[in-house]
Amino acid sequence: MTVKAVVFDAYGTLFDVYSVISLCNELFPEQGAALSQLWRAKQLEYSWLLSLMERYEDFWQVTEKALRFACRTLHLPADAAAQARLMDAYLHLDPYPEVLAALAALADTPLAILSNGAPPMLSAIVANANLQQTFAHVISVDEVKIYKPSPQVYRLAAEKLGLEPATIGFVSSNSFDIIGATAFGFRTFWVNRAANPLDELGFTPALTISKLTDLAYMMRET
Repeated sequence: MTVKAVVFDAYGTLFDVYSVISLCNELFPEQGAALSQLWRAKQLEYSWLLSLMERYEDFWQVTEKALRFACRTLHLPADAAAQARLMDAYLHLDPYPEVLAALAALADTPLAILSNGAPPMLSAIVANANLQQTFAHVISVDEVKIYKPSPQVYRLAAEKLGLEPATIGFVSSNSFDIIGATAFGFRTFWVNRAANPLDELGFTPALTISKLTDLAYMMRET
């Protein structure tokens, strides 16, 4: 079935969550990789726990709490000023190098973002990357008050686009997101930059690519 629109995850797919490492190292020498990795892991874990508990805090709050936990765990003296700088860095995440070319190659297709990010977070990173005119929709889970991979999140995108799930291409680098979107019925494209194995949950993407610039070509081929 023809893909009528392409929906992208934001964090880890379009924007590099580990681009904060340089600031982490500036504040805490030689701890940048450890801090950024634990921060990201705990950020996702908190989102899943909140969803299972049927509670909701927006992604800014989740990200801030995950940062505090990571700093405590690594025994880093992160005062309020350091934490504020690190949180601000999350509003200025670098897009991956191939993002602009990949999106340009899909210019004839309606594009959207579907993200855990809170609306102000998404507005900031999209604006800082000069991508405001690229996406027909920038959709936050904040509208349904639950996180990926809940079906409610993917249904929100289908409703916003006014399309059947099978006609929507969904792109993410996060395997849990790809599995959730596949289970919902999207045609999924996994950006597997690190050549990781897929989680063993019985759902597989339509395509696996190593970089976003492969997407337009591979969509045409399939």
